[in-house]
Amino acid sequence: MSGIFGVVCKKECNQELFYGTDYHSHLGTQFGGLATWGKKLERKIHDIKGSQFKAKFFEDYKHMKANKGIGVISAMDEQPVCVNSKFGPFAIVTNGFIDNARQLAGRLCKKGMSFSEVTDGRINLTELVAKLILQGKSIVDGIENMFSRIDGSCSLLLLNEKGIYAARDRFGFTPLVVGKRGKDWAVTTETSAFSNLGFKIIKYLEPGEIVFIDNSGMRLRKKGKKINQICAFLWIYTGFPASSYEGINVELVRERCGRNLAKNDNIRPDCVAGIPDSGTTHAIGYSIGSKIPFRRPLVKYTPGFDRSYTPPSQETRDLIARMKLIPIKEIIRDKSIVLCDDSIVRGTQLKNYTIQKLLECGAKELHFRIACPPLLFPCKFNYSTRSLSELAARRAIRAIEGRDIKDDRPYLDEDSPKHKKMVEWIAKDIGATTLKYQKLNEMIEAIGLPKDKVCLYCWTGRYPKG
Repeated sequence: MSGIFGVVCKKECNQELFYGTDYHSHLGTQFGGLATWGKKLERKIHDIKGSQFKAKFFEDYKHMKANKGIGVISAMDEQPVCVNSKFGPFAIVTNGFIDNARQLAGRLCKKGMSFSEVTDGRINLTELVAKLILQGKSIVDGIENMFSRIDGSCSLLLLNEKGIYAARDRFGFTPLVVGKRGKDWAVTTETSAFSNLGFKIIKYLEPGEIVFIDNSGMRLRKKGKKINQICAFLWIYTGFPASSYEGINVELVRERCGRNLAKNDNIRPDCVAGIPDSGTTHAIGYSIGSKIPFRRPLVKYTPGFDRSYTPPSQETRDLIARMKLIPIKEIIRDKSIVLCDDSIVRGTQLKNYTIQKLLECGAKELHFRIACPPLLFPCKFNYSTRSLSELAARRAIRAIEGRDIKDDRPYLDEDSPKHKKMVEWIAKDIGATTLKYQKLNEMIEAIGLPKDKVCLYCWTGRYPKG
């Protein structure tokens, strides 16, 4: 997942743009970018792998003097993309993933269009979105055209001479929120970007909604749909603790998940801990619910380390997993520990690095409690897992059945013997003393939205309709 931020101010906006974009650094690991429109369209992009957005852009933003701009922390592609078009010059940033990108690009190429941003034979998805928008009769018509043609998700900000178009993904998979501070306006993926900049939430954009923001304020360009399939993983793992989506705070959801995990658990360990960072609040909730003390046997070295879930290469994910967590032997030795985490995706880092470190430090028992059910389908709407074979649960099914199977319904049923076998296999594979997952309905209850208002594709394989 990427994070996008835009701002229109009565005076210069460069400081708000810089810090507002930086507050999305937990969402992307590859590139950062800013685009402003003052006397002209200006853009800066930097590679932020192994570095921080602030360090790369600290000198740039001071010279990008303008009253409106957009920024992005990107999980994959270089952004913003700048285009000189029939609609005039514009810059665009996106958040999402297009599953049918290759087919769409092929069709555009047959029409005589070309793509300038190509890396290792893969086109830049933000450039593809820009080219699809250009097929429309207007910017708004073009955005609607793009929405109707893609499989996956795309929320975007488009900056031109007049202002900023903000459009939320038609399923609402990724959030987009508008805020106001006096006569200044901003739009963001993460509401936590508003707090220290003094912006107050005005509107959570609806799925498919398009608004235009300029010095006069915000104006509706296209009504949204009532269908909503916002990603449940935002609350469980991806989102920042201080952020809210659809008015529901991330930190409180994670606490409720932890309390659910503590219900009816029949173990009495010495302490409860979370795998930093996102597992920490799940563990706090478990501690509150169980009255077992919360401790920190593992600490994250600095916030500068990327998330091991999002980098595209396994080598990079493994390096981050090995380096970012430091064990405290004095807390671990001879202890029975409940370890709460957001999820088990591939399981390799948990097995090869986290559990290994804890056992080497003398842990007596390691009881894992996971805030979401086993992931059984690769995400179609954002950068994360890209194949079935990556998932720990699928490896378990293959080991149990001796082959890949077509009918996975017995493993989706959380009360079935086969589901129980799958969980037992994962526990044995990673080296956990015991392993329990939060059930799907409990996770939905912790989030607080109706089941049909959240995307559960990773767990159910059901593609949203609408």
